[in-house]
Amino acid sequence: MIGNPSLLDYLPDARRVALHRPWPRFLLDEAGWRHLVRQLGVSDWELLGVWAEAAEVHCALRDETTGDIAVASLACKDHYPSLSPARPAAIRLERAIRDLYGLVPEGIEDPRPWLDHGRWPRRAPLAATRHDPPAGPHRYKFLPVEGNGLHQIPVGPVHAGIIEPGHFRFHAAGETVVRLEERLGYQHKGIEGLMAGRTVAEAARLAGRVSGDSTVAYAIAFARAVEAASGAEAPPRAHWMRALLAELERVANHLFDIGAICNDAAFGLMLAECGAMREAILQANARCFGHRLLMDLVVPGGVVCDVTRETMALLGGLVKDLRPRFEELVNLYDESPSLLDRTVGAGVTAATLVHRFGAGGFVGRAASRGLDARRQPGYPPYDDLDVAVPVYAEGDVHHRVLVRIDEVRTSLDLIRRILDEMPGGPLHRPIPTRGGEGMALVEGFRGEILMWVRLSEVGRVVRCHPRDPSWFQWPLLEAAIEGNIVADFPLCNKSFNCSYSGHDL
Repeated sequence: MIGNPSLLDYLPDARRVALHRPWPRFLLDEAGWRHLVRQLGVSDWELLGVWAEAAEVHCALRDETTGDIAVASLACKDHYPSLSPARPAAIRLERAIRDLYGLVPEGIEDPRPWLDHGRWPRRAPLAATRHDPPAGPHRYKFLPVEGNGLHQIPVGPVHAGIIEPGHFRFHAAGETVVRLEERLGYQHKGIEGLMAGRTVAEAARLAGRVSGDSTVAYAIAFARAVEAASGAEAPPRAHWMRALLAELERVANHLFDIGAICNDAAFGLMLAECGAMREAILQANARCFGHRLLMDLVVPGGVVCDVTRETMALLGGLVKDLRPRFEELVNLYDESPSLLDRTVGAGVTAATLVHRFGAGGFVGRAASRGLDARRQPGYPPYDDLDVAVPVYAEGDVHHRVLVRIDEVRTSLDLIRRILDEMPGGPLHRPIPTRGGEGMALVEGFRGEILMWVRLSEVGRVVRCHPRDPSWFQWPLLEAAIEGNIVADFPLCNKSFNCSYSGHDL
């Protein structure tokens, strides 16, 4: 093939899978898959996700020039050509595929296990055939580092704070970090296996618990994927209610992050004030919708909650109260040289790495990558709303804070507008019982969530894959901390705030 074709021109339309919505899926043979890997190395196609089934591997791609999205699939018995030589963001996803399904990625640059810590009762638990149980816990081989005077600092998986488990292995020269390597998987809960065979309603509850701080975003992603697979559409009022819940979730999380980042720079006042504002949102959530974190309110076909005149007044008053309080804290942040001395220039993420890994959210937008799923590819009701997406080039802790500040402002404006323009009508439409495949891209507070689902003819989930934005952000934290002092790791880590639970599935 001559030149650099667009994604949809490249994939063979003759092998297009029926009933995959809203974007097409194509079946490739091994030669076609290998050609796809080579084309990825020279194209501007972005990797959105890689997942597998017992005898098939899939990858979702986006053409950054045209915006076109497609899924490519390869039937395979025990191995497949790795995408990682062309897209390093695939490495950990392919390592997870090997652990779960036993499918070996040929040519992968890092063949070590990822989710499997050698303690599962069977190997490759989701494979088509049963595998022997592991011999016992294995010793994980961290990558070697050469140099004089280097020492190792192990941190975790149990941490001093009340946070999820993860192990960080530092190689340092004095106080300067030479290499950081993460070991995750401690939060693996078998959620992909648990979803298989469930009803849509049962799987929706699991989807909302992939990463609890993003429960609304995950629930919307699952609902939209199911709606696409079944050919259904939620009513307009439901879309607007979903957006209201999503923006409340976004503001609450960004407020906590801003405060926690400042607290890691020994500026505890910001954590206290941001925590108080976040608590005001959670209390309003409980009063208006019955759950502080807004769990189980978004379902396939719509939502199970509504706003009344009283709750709209309460939420409107909350936005009016939060705005000046938040701006006071922004001024305090801007006028605190000792705080800015810690955040400016710390934990820089190179724009080239951000684009190469396809990282989104505040990690991407702080380093010149401005994609936001609410705008591209877009989904209701955001296609009727003007969503401002802040983009900076510096890529440091400070600018990850600035992205959050800008997004809090935008979300408060969106909440006010949603309350003012909420359409009437029903909140839910039944999901038809039919088979199909669907995919959704939804913007959570961390970035873009991908959800892919296949439904059987009786409406049960055959396969569901939730891809958290943290898959593409965790590796960049390793690069961002290099050259910083060890004491700045908590600051850099919190500015990324990657999800352990969403990553570990």
